[in-house]
Amino acid sequence: MSEQTAGTEFVQATLNVLGGKWKLLILWHLKDEVKRFGELKRLMPEITEKMLIQQLRELEKDAIVNRNVYPDVPPKVEYSFTAYGRSLEPVLHVLCNWGEAHLNREN
Repeated sequence: MSEQTAGTEFVQATLNVLGGKWKLLILWHLKDEVKRFGELKRLMPEITEKMLIQQLRELEKDAIVNRNVYPDVPPKVEYSFTAYGRSLEPVLHVLCNWGEAHLNREN
């Protein structure tokens, strides 16, 4: 397999896990601390509840995010990074830095 082909495969694998409009933003909000579902929803008012649930489930399925349910009334659900998910922190910081440079570039 050529380096080009392997690279394409690896980028596709990354996009399969992190692709979409919301996943990186969700992860950015979880990078520093555990968040409850309602907190995430408030931090991203543009996302629908259905989409947030879907994106969190996909991140949980891919072992990036933990979902902890507490038997309170009403139920308390918290989300956090898994140990494996923490490996994405440097990637999130690089993307943030690139985004800042992109917004500050001179055209």
